[in-house]
Amino acid sequence: MSFKKINTTCVPLPIENIDTDQIIPARFLKATSREGFGENLFRDWRYLPGDVPNPDFVLNQKTYTGEVLVAGKNFGCGSSREHAAWALADYGFKVVVSSFFADIFYNNALNNNLLPVQVDEDFLQKLFQTIAADPKTEVTVDLEKQTLEVPAAGLKTGFDINPYKKACLINGYDDIDYILSRREAIEQFELVN
Repeated sequence: MSFKKINTTCVPLPIENIDTDQIIPARFLKATSREGFGENLFRDWRYLPGDVPNPDFVLNQKTYTGEVLVAGKNFGCGSSREHAAWALADYGFKVVVSSFFADIFYNNALNNNLLPVQVDEDFLQKLFQTIAADPKTEVTVDLEKQTLEVPAAGLKTGFDINPYKKACLINGYDDIDYILSRREAIEQFELVN
């Protein structure tokens, strides 16, 4: 999966210190394939005892939809499980916005075609306020320009990303695909040396 630019509504989750066990509880880590984890994303928050959907949890509310999850500070802390990124991507999120990401989660996200966009705390709070005022608010995430914009609110910010990971996301490459895309340059290098 690749993307250069998306326009979408957002799902707000203004909770700080969301750890990987809250994103995907350990009891669901039995599979080695990346598929199927989305159904258990935030499982213990999404469901009440007896597998009854929790009407108070944002993913169970029709008010909020979209391919961007907007989360509180320190998202993805805790254990290093890659399954957290798998669950978010499998659910349908392409971007997670926060004011701070745990390092391992940040890299796991990039390795699994999920773009973590780190913004400053002030921008994050304005984004939460804008979404609360109008759940249909759309954001534009432009990976090529490295910008996140909320046109209706006049908000815009830039974000950093490793150039290699940016190229992988834009082209839908994993590490091996990227190496194969550089085959001609590698062969030229081998001929010269």
